[in-house]
Amino acid sequence: MGHPPANCFSVWGWELWLRGDLGKTLPSFVTFIFGLAAIFAATAFSPSAVAQTGGQNSSNKTQGTSQGTVAGSRRKLANPLNDLLDEAQRDIEKKEFAAAIDPLQKFIAAQPAIAYGHFELAYVFTALQKADEARGEYERAIAIDPKMAEAYLNLGILFIEREPAAVAVPNLRKAVELLPAQSRPHYLLGVAQENAKDYSAAAESFEGAYRLEPHNLEPIVHLANLYLRLRRPVDAEKKFRSILEAQPDNAQALLGVAECMAAQKKPEAAEAYRAYLAAQPTDSGARARLVHLLVEQQQYDAALAELNRAEADQGTNVAANLDSLKMRADIQIAQKKWDDSIVTLNKAIALAPRDAQLHGGLGRIYLQKRDFPDALKELKIALQLDGKNLAYWKDLNSALYLSGDCVSTLATLDEIAKMETPGAGPWFIRALCYDKLNQPKPALDAYQEFLSLDQGQNRDQIWQAQERSKVLRKVLEHKR
Repeated sequence: MGHPPANCFSVWGWELWLRGDLGKTLPSFVTFIFGLAAIFAATAFSPSAVAQTGGQNSSNKTQGTSQGTVAGSRRKLANPLNDLLDEAQRDIEKKEFAAAIDPLQKFIAAQPAIAYGHFELAYVFTALQKADEARGEYERAIAIDPKMAEAYLNLGILFIEREPAAVAVPNLRKAVELLPAQSRPHYLLGVAQENAKDYSAAAESFEGAYRLEPHNLEPIVHLANLYLRLRRPVDAEKKFRSILEAQPDNAQALLGVAECMAAQKKPEAAEAYRAYLAAQPTDSGARARLVHLLVEQQQYDAALAELNRAEADQGTNVAANLDSLKMRADIQIAQKKWDDSIVTLNKAIALAPRDAQLHGGLGRIYLQKRDFPDALKELKIALQLDGKNLAYWKDLNSALYLSGDCVSTLATLDEIAKMETPGAGPWFIRALCYDKLNQPKPALDAYQEFLSLDQGQNRDQIWQAQERSKVLRKVLEHKR
């Protein structure tokens, strides 16, 4: 019997388990819940206990017969407790779980020391998403029958996301101890340990599950993803490739190989992404990663071709279109296609007019083209939206200086100085501005500050600062 998907840990997880690995030892879900004496024995509901509840079955009658005979004699008996179980079973089969609570509670009131009743009530509470009540009943069943593996397992599944470390891991570890030859408990323990961020233990559990059932790829997929999360792309790639040996079209493994190769900076990563996208063409995230990878490799035309494919599938998805426009602008900027990038960014701004990054980027491109009025306009909008962004302030300062507005340049330098200590460059610009504004004393001071900070890095500016300082000193002496 197959296994449920890895993310199948809802309130039905225990039922799926009962229909899965437990089916190797129990005939079916219904058989587990009601009917056969073999199940009564497994859950501490022994033949002698049946006799005690009904008052008609003697111990000699049950002990001397087979399990089948015991089951048959149960059907002949008018046992009130059996009737309660039958009533609860009918409610469960109809998925009327709330109705099953009353007969099960009555059964438990009559036989509180039978683990089976607590287990069934826990199942009903779990179906009703009453996790705390279910936990209490599972724990009561375990206290009565410490070897009731299914109770540990179900309790672990129930809390695998809610309380992985405190509840799920210890209970699933106990289930593994009681069911050492079954793959599923090992796998679920690995999931709980991963959720609890105990990654080394999770890897060991996934490996154990895979060894027990090599044909089940679910544990190895988890293990490969875990290695990738732990920044072990070489180990992860080996696991993903082992999956592809068994299932060449496994989309998750194809993506995993691509991500591992990208993490290792392998040039073949782009082709690996293409192989995955051939199987999953609508994965916009993977296509975006491919585009970025191609840009990093300076394969701009190939990146644009992938972007065109993505845009063809996006339709009216504003968020996806906005991401595509941003990536297209990045590519065009890398190609120094300034005019094309301006058109692209204006389209993006039409979709997201309050995106400071878009306005700031457009302002920088206008600055590159020495279109200072448009640069100033976009940079001022960017600062209205994100006034603490130092890059926008510096670009604005450059645009103001290059456009000849020394007064505003100095004011902007004052704002930048509030956010970071000025280096040699800002002091040189400040000196030039004071010089142009015919303010010799602050200009001389700024030149001297520049010379003390530059330490011989910019020879042309040093020469200019030294020469202007000589002139300014003479001007100041003459004024005296």
